[in-house]
Amino acid sequence: MSEPSRTREVPPHRFLFVVPPLVGHVNPTLGVAAELTARGHQVAWAGMPEVVQRLTGQGATVYRCAGPVLGEGGADRPPDVRGPAALKFLWERFLVPLAEAMAPGVARAIGEFRPDVVIADQQTVAGGLVAERLGVRWATSATTSAEFTGALDGMPKIDAWLDGLMAEVRGRIGDPEGTADPRFSPDLVLAFTTEELAGRPARAGDRIHYVGPSIAERPATADFPWAWLDPARPAVLVTLGTANTDAGARFLTECLEAVRARAGRFQTVIVDPDGVLARATPDVRNTPATLDVRNAPAAPDDKDVLVCRYVPQLTLLKRVNAVVCHAGHNTVCETLWHGVPLVVAPIRDDQPVVAAQVVDAGAGIRVRFGRVRAAALGEALDAVLDEPRYRAAAERVSASFRTAGGATAAAAHLERLATASAVTHVERPATGTAATHTTTNPGGER
Repeated sequence: MSEPSRTREVPPHRFLFVVPPLVGHVNPTLGVAAELTARGHQVAWAGMPEVVQRLTGQGATVYRCAGPVLGEGGADRPPDVRGPAALKFLWERFLVPLAEAMAPGVARAIGEFRPDVVIADQQTVAGGLVAERLGVRWATSATTSAEFTGALDGMPKIDAWLDGLMAEVRGRIGDPEGTADPRFSPDLVLAFTTEELAGRPARAGDRIHYVGPSIAERPATADFPWAWLDPARPAVLVTLGTANTDAGARFLTECLEAVRARAGRFQTVIVDPDGVLARATPDVRNTPATLDVRNAPAAPDDKDVLVCRYVPQLTLLKRVNAVVCHAGHNTVCETLWHGVPLVVAPIRDDQPVVAAQVVDAGAGIRVRFGRVRAAALGEALDAVLDEPRYRAAAERVSASFRTAGGATAAAAHLERLATASAVTHVERPATGTAATHTTTNPGGER
């Protein structure tokens, strides 16, 4: 693991993170930003302050960008849209409109903050396209490995369609003469995983640096009844992330039935942000087992199942023995960071690819989200809890994550890119803009 560069002579630089309004894509940037700040650099974000500052804390510098939020308005994706149709929906109805809406805000952020390097989320293509157009070096923050591990090799028409879509977006918001794929920086791609989980890259391998998960402390967003957990019993966490609960009522109900059948053997925390269990399962509604930890932190009478709207996931992962999830890349990597095995039930997007990685690594069992029943879920849970091979595989991946360096390694790569950028550009004049900009872009969208 590389040592923090604050022990070396590295001049201060400015780094601008361009992120979408998706929690799982913002979280990995937090540790990298904290490390860069600790090394004496200036950091800012371009995105939606309502999302970013909830995760970074109110002191962060966030330049406001417009854009849709997945699950709202035209980006309201039907729960039954899966496979290639889901990918098409994601790009056409959310990611492309997001890029076009964010582009003016990203350009203003670059103009005011004057970053040495822009770090653009892989699915926030406005970051790469605008940086390329304005002549600023940029790196890719890849919060999922699906796009460079050959996931589309068996779907050449989909791959060609995406390439064409990127060219069209470049024509509208980028440099029409540019050539770089905005999903893969020509200089640096930071992959928050390792080959032990993701395998060798099938594309952009010469630029990819596997740094492992960027794990950092987060602002407290929820209380939790820690006294409810019994240290004498194993614990299980069930979560579908923040963008999939619309599709989760049936699955969470089956999970509840599976763990109820194992009452007394282990405890289960089920995350249910939208209260779908309360609507679908009458025995959950208005019982002590349903706890909105924002308002009612007292421990319930039920000692086997706790249903929460929100949980402090990173802290809770230190206390659980297995996780049932949708195979979201962020949740999977945070779980494996703690050496915890998984039961994965992918829904759409990159989740089937990530689920396959978990199974191939031996760190979990895959079940079918749309069809699995309580009995099969229970059997999968029994296996990952009772068979040591799953825990051993999860710990092997965890060891690879920690060796990769995480935020420390990512910051070192970004420093090198910023230094290379500095020697190829004329030194910019001093400006006080960023120093006085401490919260959001006061001008907003114009």
